[in-house]
Amino acid sequence: MRTVLLRSIRQYRSAFQYKGGNTNIFNGLPKRQQFWMNKNGVAVYNISQYADFCRYQHPSYTISRGLHSSAAKVTNREIDGAGPLVEYERRIAAGELVDGDICQFGTLRELQRLYDELVEKADACQLDRYVASDKAGRSRWFWSRFIPQSSHSPVKGLYLYGGVGTGKTMLMDMFFDQLPSSWRKKRIHFHDFMLNVHSCLQKHKGVADPLEVVAGEVSDESILLCLDEFMVTDVADALIVNRLFRHLFSNGAILVATSNRSPDNLYEGGLQRDLFMPFIDTLKERCVVREIGSSVDYRKMTSAQQGFYFIGENLSSLLNQKFFHLIGKHRAVSQEVEVVMGRTLRVPLGANGCAYFPFEELCDRPLGAADYFGLFKKFHTLVLEGVPNFGLHNRTAAYRFVTLVDVMYENKARLLCTAAGTPIELLENIVTIADAQQISPRTSSRSRKNDDSDICVDNELGFAKDRTISRLTEMNSKEYLEQHAAILAEKHQLQEDSNENAVQT
Repeated sequence: MRTVLLRSIRQYRSAFQYKGGNTNIFNGLPKRQQFWMNKNGVAVYNISQYADFCRYQHPSYTISRGLHSSAAKVTNREIDGAGPLVEYERRIAAGELVDGDICQFGTLRELQRLYDELVEKADACQLDRYVASDKAGRSRWFWSRFIPQSSHSPVKGLYLYGGVGTGKTMLMDMFFDQLPSSWRKKRIHFHDFMLNVHSCLQKHKGVADPLEVVAGEVSDESILLCLDEFMVTDVADALIVNRLFRHLFSNGAILVATSNRSPDNLYEGGLQRDLFMPFIDTLKERCVVREIGSSVDYRKMTSAQQGFYFIGENLSSLLNQKFFHLIGKHRAVSQEVEVVMGRTLRVPLGANGCAYFPFEELCDRPLGAADYFGLFKKFHTLVLEGVPNFGLHNRTAAYRFVTLVDVMYENKARLLCTAAGTPIELLENIVTIADAQQISPRTSSRSRKNDDSDICVDNELGFAKDRTISRLTEMNSKEYLEQHAAILAEKHQLQEDSNENAVQT
């Protein structure tokens, strides 16, 4: 089976290489004086600002972000048992992780502390699914009417926040993967978590407090919640999160979360934020808050791969050629994809796990995370035509594009696109309020074109900007694409094994 898997990986890897003309896309980010090329081989953007990343390039670097090996001289007591520190040592010894920074190692110590505390107090936290209460959510809600229950966990959770590419997700996943499989635990992206909550609320319409029922169902299934990319952007979610987590924490839930924002900056400037503020206090009470500071964006350390990010106009024929190369002998047809609550999303062209969309049909229509999650449950590759530069004139489309990239990254999907500029250029007109205050005021010497700039001042988009640039960069890297191929090969192998078993039975 291992031989078949390796053969499949090589087959998928060959699909990543495009050798037509002088096209050069994301070619060698770590090298000095590199250029983005359009179809005609004309340099359209100098990316020499990436030169500083050259010192981080390392042949053994994988999709996992590295930790600081020189800081890994931990005591025998710390690595005597199991946990994220032990896994860290194993990955260093295997060459799967390379030098990183001391900030990540400090966070790893905090995760090891939490792991040890959970193991020690597993019974008190009711972590084992085989001995925990099996009451259904509605039953829990019914009995709570007669016997008020409030049982906070004896263990505090952990809230990790920091800049993009600092390794938050990798560290949380390392922690989660070391937890016993028998525990009531769940690791999920915050977008996906909230979609599930909204779906459950629909199911429990008519109940006096449906959020209490939903919280009961969530905590019955998973008393330990690991939520990636915790962020609140609209008033509906803000009100739900406040009350939902009050119930969850009362049920003994333990939260481990990652975010780009500190607790005090969550939902900053949002409507009716005063109603959200109690959640921030509760979060800081029930979780240890730790910042991961780093000067390195590990996602930009990956080596570049040609053929998936094209810059320029009139590239439709080239993109079509790439799309039909990916689908092979399969016939591309328009089709419908089911998303949550009975909704469907029309895919203009789809075949062999690849979906083709003009940008307008995916980001200029009233779509959201639910639609994108539904799309990537069926398709592993998105071919997206005509990503524009973003600014004040298309702010809403920018929000959707950011969400789309987040969902793709979470699902380890592959992106093939044409765009008006590099990831940095696409979002350079999006700024936070603080950034806007640093922009020099207009002077008589400035041109009218500058006066009529398309600058979009938006805190949420501004904070998401660096994350999106970083993820677009990594998604076009050789390491990311190889990981994508390995996942596909494994799925195909499992499907073949399943088909063989079905024939034999």
